[in-house]
Amino acid sequence: MKTIPKKSLRNFCLAVSLCTVTLALGGILQAKSVTCSEEQKKLTPTELAQDENYWFQIQQAFDIDRSVINLNNGGVHPAPRVVMNAVHRYLDFANGAPTYNSWAWLRTRKELIRKELADTFGCSPEEIAITRNVTEALQIALLGIELKPGDEVLTTDHDYPSMKNALYQREKREGIVVKTFSFPYPPQNLQQLAEIFEKNVTPKTKLILVCHITNTTGQIFPIKEISQMARKRGIEVVVDGAHAFGHFDFKQKDLDCDIYGANLHKWMMAPIGTGFLYVKKEKIKKIWPLFPAPDPQSDDIRKFENYGTHPEPLWCAVAEALSFHHGIGAKNKEERLRYLKNYWANAIKDLSGVRILTSFDPQQSCGIGTFTVENMDLAKLSQVLLEKHKILVSMFKLPDGVNAIRVTPSIYTTLRELDLFIEAVTSYVKNGLPK
Repeated sequence: MKTIPKKSLRNFCLAVSLCTVTLALGGILQAKSVTCSEEQKKLTPTELAQDENYWFQIQQAFDIDRSVINLNNGGVHPAPRVVMNAVHRYLDFANGAPTYNSWAWLRTRKELIRKELADTFGCSPEEIAITRNVTEALQIALLGIELKPGDEVLTTDHDYPSMKNALYQREKREGIVVKTFSFPYPPQNLQQLAEIFEKNVTPKTKLILVCHITNTTGQIFPIKEISQMARKRGIEVVVDGAHAFGHFDFKQKDLDCDIYGANLHKWMMAPIGTGFLYVKKEKIKKIWPLFPAPDPQSDDIRKFENYGTHPEPLWCAVAEALSFHHGIGAKNKEERLRYLKNYWANAIKDLSGVRILTSFDPQQSCGIGTFTVENMDLAKLSQVLLEKHKILVSMFKLPDGVNAIRVTPSIYTTLRELDLFIEAVTSYVKNGLPK
């Protein structure tokens, strides 16, 4: 077998590295190509959120199906064109010789992605594990933290079923106790939520699972206050950031949390099948990995990434998603999403029988909004909206039995599309559903 000269190999590696940087910069340049007039540059994020000329340019960055009005972006978000182009490009490269191109070259780029994620979240790269979704990220923590029979785990009845199922399985197998509690929606303020958590803590509480923002009503929780309260009592806190990361602007220091899991294929708009787990460095050693690792009790965050063969091209394209996000600006994006939620919610909130279940307080909500209509079949309403108007929303039953419809527009959503949604809902609320 012919040996490749070291100099040639170094040159090749340098070329690959330069290619990686060029591809990442491509995402930044595409996002930065959105031009701002001198007047727009003077606007605050809240003011810019209402500038339709500016957001029209952002809307053109997506190759979406405009024959459907997609108001369920909270489920899985479409990626912008620059991200999908990168996915295709990396997939083609990997497919050329998978064990070499993908394993030897693309896999090594994971460390750059780890660093970019850490910079965005505000932590060390040695505290970020790359996962395939938030379910995997959080179940690493929820199943890996040691608990004894009789230890209590505290969470709300609005927390996500996949996470609670992990706890219920431990309850059946190991004898831990899972306690859930309800909270008013919307609450009076964030302090009320912090107090409810503290009220439900007992001497047996060893773990708290809390959503940063719920998928049900879009309620934002006071993570910093809950984390600090729990730390004083020696209680671990696992934060479900599925809908938060890339949705509104924050850093780890703003939360003061030790364990945080997130999707990247929701509001960060990365390829489907990407997520991350943050664990504070001194906590890593105490958490057992979900998939067995060579040294399961090491303090290397990479021990959580032993999940076998996976598509490296998806992870490479996360760089473009992060570049797109930063190109728009986290705060600009947050305020646009909040503006869109308030736009439709304010338009229907005074209709007879309509109740908005999401707070209008900007500290308590952002782009997710949920409503109910008294004495109306909301399953049928959501069906009629889709079949007759091609408007996609999410209908579900809340833990207390209230039927609700969740509406999640995004930065590619136009006001005209929201007007069509408002017009349809208003008509059915006033005149009833078709027989």
